[in-house]
Amino acid sequence: MASIQDLKKDINYVLGDIIEAVYFWEASNGKKSSEEGSELIDEAINVFDELIAKVNNKNVESRSKHLNGVKSELEEKATVLVEKLNKLG
Repeated sequence: MASIQDLKKDINYVLGDIIEAVYFWEASNGKKSSEEGSELIDEAINVFDELIAKVNNKNVESRSKHLNGVKSELEEKATVLVEKLNKLG
């Protein structure tokens, strides 16, 4: 398992890229803001907050297994968000 700092960076970069893609979609469709885009951004921010809280939780039985689970959860939730983003346009 990579370092905790790397996991936090991955969470930040992946979800940040999804949010940036929503802004790009809105701009390419001539919209300053859209309800669908705002909902997707809010969902990405909530996922970010949830995953960072899990990474910072030190009261777990096996820290490495816990962090691997967080990494898997990031992949699953990012995939769902990207699928929603693809449905926008």
